[in-house]
Amino acid sequence: MTKLTLALPKGRVLERSLAALRAAGLGLTLPPGGRGLKHDAGDAWIIEMRNSDVPTYVELGVADAGVVGKEVLLEAGSALFEPVDLGFAVCRLSLIRPLGATRPITRIASKYPRLTQQYLARKGLTAEVVKLSGNVELACLTGLADAVVDVVETGGTIRANHLTEVEVILSSSARLVVNRAALKLKATLLKPLIAALRQHTAT
Repeated sequence: MTKLTLALPKGRVLERSLAALRAAGLGLTLPPGGRGLKHDAGDAWIIEMRNSDVPTYVELGVADAGVVGKEVLLEAGSALFEPVDLGFAVCRLSLIRPLGATRPITRIASKYPRLTQQYLARKGLTAEVVKLSGNVELACLTGLADAVVDVVETGGTIRANHLTEVEVILSSSARLVVNRAALKLKATLLKPLIAALRQHTAT
């Protein structure tokens, strides 16, 4: 039996992704508390990975489709087919500075260097962009950078560390992304799934 292979991000978004896919008609069950990364989940194979790796796995055809944040897609410069905004994992990518900061920004730290450079270019600004992969806010707190560009959900971490959002660069949410070759080769599986997800997110 032919099955889809789906790339899903670990963590909180995994459960939301599974709920959406189940609501769209896929029978999916993951083993409880397992440490496995690839699962025969019933109606599909599920590969668990970091959010930032989803576009690569789908683009190279290892996975037929996946769920990933819009900001990650844009950072990856991906040309993946993106048929459904799933409407969860809503957040924003923002420029963040210490409260009361007035100095010109000369260095920005971010997990999103591509989007940060694009933001600076739009604003006609020049600053050094430093790529970090851990807790980006630390760059402001330690003096590594004058500002950071990072994802904000509730803003609690920012407020707790005496930082402030200066500007929202873009809004994001989880998207279904599809490999273009798989869309043709597995059309009988993917097209009904896309239609069902669109209907589910519209209600």
